[in-house]
Amino acid sequence: MAKSNSAPLPVQKRAWDTRERILAAAVACLAEDGYAATTTSRIQERAGVSRGSMLHQFPSRDDLLVAAVQHLAWQRVNEIDVPKAAGTVDDAIEQIWLTFHGPLFRAALQLWAAAQHNPQLADALRPQEHELGQHVRQLITGLFGPELVAHPGFSDLAPVLVASMRGVALTYTFEPRDHTSDPNLAVWKRLAHRILDTPS
Repeated sequence: MAKSNSAPLPVQKRAWDTRERILAAAVACLAEDGYAATTTSRIQERAGVSRGSMLHQFPSRDDLLVAAVQHLAWQRVNEIDVPKAAGTVDDAIEQIWLTFHGPLFRAALQLWAAAQHNPQLADALRPQEHELGQHVRQLITGLFGPELVAHPGFSDLAPVLVASMRGVALTYTFEPRDHTSDPNLAVWKRLAHRILDTPS
């Protein structure tokens, strides 16, 4: 007899909801309190779950923190409206710039910095970041659209934009300001137009 595609059982739904609360709490703690202060007890308290529930799903703190940042980063990437911006240079650049702001990026920064002196954390983080990076590159090509991506200058432009945006975004950690009015946005757009508007 074939298995039915029925809705998850209540216990499965509760387990999933618990996982989501734990992951969200971990990201919030990382972004607000930093890596050193983000303890399992602090995450547990913020998530409102029992210690047993948390340890059942995430035996170690670093496993939890890596899972949290990656899980919510995937959600953020999947929320970007590619069809709306596809093929529009200015909109594509603005969408990419947005990904370098907010609690997810701040939480990721905490993990990247901590991984420098924590080999186990670095080993756990590395494959996840590589996989996410591949997905982000696909997202970027979707934002610009196939015609612009086919331009011979695009393969040089895209990584330069990402590296430059990441570097500028780092300065927001010690100098908070309105990222939507950052003067570099105009520079990135001019650079992109200079390259992509030139006939191939």
